[in-house]
Amino acid sequence: MFTVLYPLSVRAYALLMRLAAFFHPKARQWVNGRKNLLPRLISDLPSLVQGRPIAWFHAASLGEFEQGRPVMEAFRARYPDYFIFLTFFSPSGYEVRKNYAGADFVTYLPIDTPGNARRLVGLLRPRVAFFIKYEFWYNYLRELRLSGAVILSFSAIFRPDQLFFKSYGRFYTELLRYFDHILVQNDESARLLGSIGISSVTVAGDTRFDRVRQIADAARDLPEIAAFVRNEPCLIVGSAWEADRMVITPALNNLKRPLKAIIAPHEIHETELARWEQSLAGQTLRYSAYQAAGFEINKNKAARYLLIDNIGMLSSLYRYGQVAYIGGAFGAGLHNILEAATFGLPVIFGNKNFEKFQEAVDLIRQQGAWAVGDASDFQNKLELFLSNPSVRAESGAINRAYVQTRTGATDDVMQRVAELLTTKS
Repeated sequence: MFTVLYPLSVRAYALLMRLAAFFHPKARQWVNGRKNLLPRLISDLPSLVQGRPIAWFHAASLGEFEQGRPVMEAFRARYPDYFIFLTFFSPSGYEVRKNYAGADFVTYLPIDTPGNARRLVGLLRPRVAFFIKYEFWYNYLRELRLSGAVILSFSAIFRPDQLFFKSYGRFYTELLRYFDHILVQNDESARLLGSIGISSVTVAGDTRFDRVRQIADAARDLPEIAAFVRNEPCLIVGSAWEADRMVITPALNNLKRPLKAIIAPHEIHETELARWEQSLAGQTLRYSAYQAAGFEINKNKAARYLLIDNIGMLSSLYRYGQVAYIGGAFGAGLHNILEAATFGLPVIFGNKNFEKFQEAVDLIRQQGAWAVGDASDFQNKLELFLSNPSVRAESGAINRAYVQTRTGATDDVMQRVAELLTTKS
């Protein structure tokens, strides 16, 4: 039954995206990015590849790309002769990283139909294919298996409620058998896979820890941010959605202690930025306006809140804060808290959709992170950290140590790659 439903669902999704493209910019990017995609790849790739072996990396979106980046860079260093082909499912990944220099070619993934999979895999004939964390595409996996490619999934994490482990999920279980090896984040994932007969599994951890360690080591000095903060306590808000704003702004408006805040909304649109400006009682300053003024803080010395209206700065901002709020948990899921944790910041987020993120669960248990339900709860946590520097420092130290002791997953992935490339050559 699922072999019938699967292609129907893939085509239905593509149709819905084409309809949504009339109204939604991201859907429009998703559709436009795939127009005549395979003919363009067939035309352009052979002259670029020039007979080199191909390593294919696939990421659903930006978060998975950042998770996979340490492995891509380690693979490039170890196998410099390979052509690295990088695909994205989502515009939020492709549009931000389409010029990533660590790959030789970056593109959208054509939708997973039998014809598309057969043509793309036949064109690439990759020696190895990496799927980062999620993304289990039946037709692509089947064609890759038939082609003899080494197929790996890394930084994967599994939960009992997923279809793989249901009595009616046999089709999805079979998808996992196409992989030569699955490198998972934790023991629970390995146990779950073992319960359905998947044994080619290694508990390697999460390559995001390697990535955030890289980010911390390479964090940029931002003197304009230091000038804005001016040694005052500062909250860093990362990837905040509208539901997060409804919690954050009342808490900031009612806060009894002085605090500055640097706010990076998840969606950078005029409407979204205006909502933040209108709902915050203190004076706000947009980074673009600050930049246009030559970062002259004396002209903006009354500003309490700095709105980041660009992409790419967030990971370097955490070093200038004392506390972080990370968005997404009131919606589809929590964004990356490790970037803040590696800088030794206590982390706060919404109390809804964070349980599937192991680091969030771990750090709540260790008291390095807190989940809040409303503005009053968030305000109380801020007051606690502002009035008790020792509590703030202790929580931050817990988070920094948590990241530092979990690096090294990239080395495990590369060891498995080397073994499989040798045995399947």
